[in-house]
Amino acid sequence: MKTHTVSSLAKTIDHSLLNPVMTDKILIEGVELAKKYNVASVCIKPYFVSMAAEILKGSTVAVGTVIGFPHGSNMTSIKFLEAQQAIHDGATELDMVVNIGKVLSEEWESVEVDIRSIVNVCKARGAVSKIIFENCYLQDKHKIKLCQLSEKLGAAFVKTSTGYGTSGATNEDMKLMRENVSPKVQVKAAGGIRTLDRLLEVLDLGVTRVGATATEAILGEAAKRFK
Repeated sequence: MKTHTVSSLAKTIDHSLLNPVMTDKILIEGVELAKKYNVASVCIKPYFVSMAAEILKGSTVAVGTVIGFPHGSNMTSIKFLEAQQAIHDGATELDMVVNIGKVLSEEWESVEVDIRSIVNVCKARGAVSKIIFENCYLQDKHKIKLCQLSEKLGAAFVKTSTGYGTSGATNEDMKLMRENVSPKVQVKAAGGIRTLDRLLEVLDLGVTRVGATATEAILGEAAKRFK
């Protein structure tokens, strides 16, 4: 059994600040909370990337944002521009939603072009690419194919969900994704990870990063348990 500390658990969390009703005030408070707990990153609404980068300057908390969020339906050229803008503004981690309709249509050449565009701009600019599948809408065959494509194209992470679909990260999906990428590719879980026990459970499945909104509650419980 792996030994956990509050600080090691914090570095598995991307503090999610994507809810559309979050005001600038709430976003600033969220970034400050992420800085306080020294999490892995904030995953913040695209327009706020530059402000988050300014607040987090000098910290070890990365700035992340989303591309083609939440439905993945933007044209590839627009996703590419989104990625370039985000990196220009200070993002170093990009979570891109695949084109779900194209995946379900099994138009794999189009899906490959879409993923490659984001992975390549991340590689060129030194950013981390995370490919969001939105598993609640997919069959296992689609998830496996996306794992294979993501690894082939050099993505750093495969990710279960946006957190805004009909369901979030399931144990079955996390196991499937872990089994269908090599150790070179990490697995990120999002959707429904709101307690310390759930975080520990998904880490035991081979997940190395989670998207969470309940960061303070999770790490507060960790501080009590692992003091």
